Amino acid sequence: MFHWLLRTLPRPLLIRLSLWFSKLAPLLYYGQRYEDPISGQTYRKFLPYGYEGRAKRKNVLCPGTLSLERHRLLWLFLKRHSNFFTSNLNVLHIAPEQCFYKRFKAMPNLTYTTADYNSPIADLHFDLHKAPLPDNSYDVIFCNHVLEHVENDMQCIRELFRMMKCGGWGVFQVPLDTSRETTYEDDRITSPEERAIHFWQKDHVRLYGRDFPLRLKAAGFNVIAYNMCEALGPEAVERYRLPQGEIIYLCCKD
Repeated sequence: MFHWLLRTLPRPLLIRLSLWFSKLAPLLYYGQRYEDPISGQTYRKFLPYGYEGRAKRKNVLCPGTLSLERHRLLWLFLKRHSNFFTSNLNVLHIAPEQCFYKRFKAMPNLTYTTADYNSPIADLHFDLHKAPLPDNSYDVIFCNHVLEHVENDMQCIRELFRMMKCGGWGVFQVPLDTSRETTYEDDRITSPEERAIHFWQKDHVRLYGRDFPLRLKAAGFNVIAYNMCEALGPEAVERYRLPQGEIIYLCCKD
């Protein structure tokens, strides 16, 4: 039932309902086997979420913060390899994730602005293809699991570059098929069923390949790759339930 709700309910409604669920879930799943580094809380298991092929992805969604593997990976990256928690920063967060939203809002070193097309927790609502924000405005920009949904991803990446200050940095995670050399796009594939088969999800319009950092560089970014799972080791990967093999691409504007 839980898995069906996650895949069926509209995103704005799901966000509202999940805020209530996250308050009760830690009690239901109390244990010591797994840890969410975002909250420091431990659990006997995590929840299923989404699919790998036709099989459900099990033990990936944290009951408390509602973080997924990629969120926990990003948190560890920010803690270990950035000034995010220590410097005074002007931050723009596109499509803010619930596991980060309240924590980032409460951080006194951040001027934190959220934006989305329709999320009820966002401060601003706009189309990323033409963001109504000034040039060179933000020290840090997050835009995770957005670019696979937009019509023209290169236009959106150029907008992210335009809004970032010189000396700024950002993280723009996407689903990435490392078996593909180049990104797969076909605008003839329009039905939700076909998109789920070709692009891994019914509302995706492309599937990124190993050329993803080249697309970021084409917009002007200097890109640095971090293999966090390799650095942390297998015990931490299992303890935190991290996405094995996922690379964090740090995008810097010189």
